[in-house]
Amino acid sequence: MSKNEILEKLQDKRSKCIVYTRVMGYHRPVESFNIGKTGEHKQRKQFVEKTNCK
Repeated sequence: MSKNEILEKLQDKRSKCIVYTRVMGYHRPVESFNIGKTGEHKQRKQFVEKTNCK
């Protein structure tokens, strides 16, 4: 089964996810960004915290 077939089958169980990011000290939804800020957001590197495995 392809990825598209799975998504179509489960379409009724899906919901919209609103992504927030911190901008100038407060949180804003990414979907409200203008075209320049949207491009800047896509260029950001994601921070992944390393766990301390002993």
